[in-house]
Amino acid sequence: MGVGEVATKFTDLGYQMKVLVETGILGPMRPDRTARVVSTLVRGGTTPATAIKVAAIKHADEAFLVDEAGSLTFSEVHDRSTQLARALARLGLGEGEGIGIMCRNHRGFIETMLAAGKLGSTALFLNTMFSGPQLAEVVVREGPKIVVYDEEFEDLLTDVPDDVTRVLAWGGGDTGDDSLEGLINSADSSDLPNPDTESKFIVLTSGTTGTPKGAQRSSPKGLAGIAGLLGKIPHRSGEKMVIAAPLFHSWGFINAIFALTLGATVILDRRFDPETSMKRVDEYDADVLVVVPVMLQMILELPKATLDCFKAEHLRIVTLSGSALPGGLATEWMDRFGENIYNLYGSTEVAFASIATPVDMRMDPATAGRPPRGTEIRLVDENGVDVPAGEVGRIFVNNGMTFEGYTGGGGKENLGDFISSGDVGHFDDRGLLFIDGRDDEMIVSGGENIFPGEVEELLAGHEHIVEVAVVGVPDKKFGQCLKAFVVVRDSGELSEKDLKTYVKANLASFKAPKEVVFMDELPRNATGKILKRDLVVSLG
Repeated sequence: MGVGEVATKFTDLGYQMKVLVETGILGPMRPDRTARVVSTLVRGGTTPATAIKVAAIKHADEAFLVDEAGSLTFSEVHDRSTQLARALARLGLGEGEGIGIMCRNHRGFIETMLAAGKLGSTALFLNTMFSGPQLAEVVVREGPKIVVYDEEFEDLLTDVPDDVTRVLAWGGGDTGDDSLEGLINSADSSDLPNPDTESKFIVLTSGTTGTPKGAQRSSPKGLAGIAGLLGKIPHRSGEKMVIAAPLFHSWGFINAIFALTLGATVILDRRFDPETSMKRVDEYDADVLVVVPVMLQMILELPKATLDCFKAEHLRIVTLSGSALPGGLATEWMDRFGENIYNLYGSTEVAFASIATPVDMRMDPATAGRPPRGTEIRLVDENGVDVPAGEVGRIFVNNGMTFEGYTGGGGKENLGDFISSGDVGHFDDRGLLFIDGRDDEMIVSGGENIFPGEVEELLAGHEHIVEVAVVGVPDKKFGQCLKAFVVVRDSGELSEKDLKTYVKANLASFKAPKEVVFMDELPRNATGKILKRDLVVSLG
């Protein structure tokens, strides 16, 4: 290793320590606690299972989880997840074996995930919007030995193989001997030895254009990734977080891990309701609200009298990810609730790529921001050659936190250490990243390359449009053309001609949709992503 590389490593380590001190993750502690924390980290590494052990040492009697069943401290969650791990081991769950979690946002999800980590097992996060056949297909493909589920999903388990053990997490009878609570109460909480196999996590891709794939990842190695994020988003130790984003999605999951690392209190509701989430923000003087963009939109669509009741006086951070942030939504929020929006751009496969801060979005609310420290982005053409600023290229990311491949085999295209995000975008002359669409959505219309995302962004900023999706469809004359699906605030406000004229006035005329369909709502998945495949099917 050369002198320059050594200097860079020391500089990076210094930055990481600086961030961890600023957030309060590193700070003064009693000598005996310091020794226990260091020993725990050395033996267990930077895993969620280790994080709950460390949090139980540092913040034992402080509230960690608050849900509809009450409040649990860090120490209680550590003990309960250990008890659950012991009980699951009795049911046959071992190192490297899988446990599926089909739960909404409550303690059972987090305790099961932590128990899997303590056993060195693989936690499979199942989408709560799955149909029965989808659930059965994923369970058969991924092969978990146990599925932990909420009662409302019981009928969906009908086609799941009989040899998969069922454990009820929430609902009628959730205190029985074979329920999650019953299993916890059946075992002792003495510490387990660290497993030889590090736990894995399988997060399913959104499946907006096909069957969801299982993206497997391990815990991050070292602190560079988390330091990069915390260097851009000003989290602080001991803060209170309302996590409305679904825990089965990578965005909800990573914020739960942040909370463990920060010693933060997490407030959960099983189902998202815009008014309830804002009430939780005020009730608990929350510092952080974790959502996906459609949730923010639903909050802002509440009646003015309802919105005016929310003070959100302590709300320093509103973090979003999971889907595109419609034009103007961030500005509308910040005009009402202050400069607190942080929008993360990434994917299940690459984790994160860039973060737009309030300053970035005041410059341009359509931006995806800038890569945090420790993350690199390359924009390349179809030959893998880097494109200059201002030109559209395929997005490749390197941050040390990318996934390990799909469980069914294969992975994303890569250029060395850089992995494709599946999108195309461009940097402007200020260094701000903009997402222009999916790299597989580009259409060629009359010889012109068109990315639907550019047209969507323009239309989403129209004052009378609530949401929009644009897709490519076959066209006899031009080969392909654009078709727009639009939801307006009040019917009759806009005509098809109005929208075509609006696009032509702001973009090249060939980018105007050939047809516009007005709808009451657009089909979405659990994280708010628009299901374009459903729109394409609806074309007949």
